[in-house]
Amino acid sequence: MPTGLTVRTPTLEIGYEAHGDATGFPVVLLHGFPDDVRAWDAVAPPLVAAGHRVLVPYLRGYGPTRFLDVTAPRMAQQAAIAQDLLDFMEALGLDRVGLAGYDWGGRAACITAILAPERVQALVTIGGYNVQNTLVAQPPASAKQERALWYQWYFNTERGRVGLEQHRRAICRLLWEEWSPTWHFDDATFDRTAPSFDNPDFVPVVIHSYRHRHGNAPGDPRFDEVERRLAARPSITVPTIVLHGADDGVSLSRRYEGDMGLFPATTARHIVAGAGHFMPREQPRAVVDALLTLLPPRR
Repeated sequence: MPTGLTVRTPTLEIGYEAHGDATGFPVVLLHGFPDDVRAWDAVAPPLVAAGHRVLVPYLRGYGPTRFLDVTAPRMAQQAAIAQDLLDFMEALGLDRVGLAGYDWGGRAACITAILAPERVQALVTIGGYNVQNTLVAQPPASAKQERALWYQWYFNTERGRVGLEQHRRAICRLLWEEWSPTWHFDDATFDRTAPSFDNPDFVPVVIHSYRHRHGNAPGDPRFDEVERRLAARPSITVPTIVLHGADDGVSLSRRYEGDMGLFPATTARHIVAGAGHFMPREQPRAVVDALLTLLPPRR
């Protein structure tokens, strides 16, 4: 069983799970919205068997992770999530790591690879180049993609904020069903993760994330320069493998190759059959194989 731990950073008390020998090469696995560390339950054991140390943090607003300052605004822009990852690595003394993530976690991993490439040995990004331009309003996408993003438009209204507060579990479960339409999870699977959505910061963190990216909520001034840099779509230079779920019901446009020029020329891209948005849960072996391709062998 994993060990449940906490570590203090300048901003958060981060809850995380640790698997494997503390002397193994560290791999940090990052969940997305709406999910938690249980997403990686089938990914961690093979990595441990290969000799790696596996660390799985709860993002801000999820599970046991808490803000240190009770009065701090509950912001969750992309630069803040990436800074949380860098702070987590610093607090645990991780000089160099492997990273894998999807959704919010994939965004944090991609941004960390951009901001601190010397600290990223390998990157497996599920969903491709997850970095956003938060400075300029983006043009409308296809009708199908816009419909798939209904939750974002909902969360940008006061009705949506209240709805998420009152019906968080029902909304999150609906998103699981829509985003991974070929994954037939049972009640017990959802119920193991749903308590993470009871975090008192969950709703304000989620609402800020989806409002900030559309220009409807202010960001943290500390991250203004980072957001300007990210808006220019800087390239990722670390060794990378890109994974896309063939049945992803939300990231429809990310199935294509348009962003591959933003990764190293040697980057492999795989469309994973039988996987939707929650690939670590649906096809964990694809994630494990990608990581083991890039990570250093057991010493």
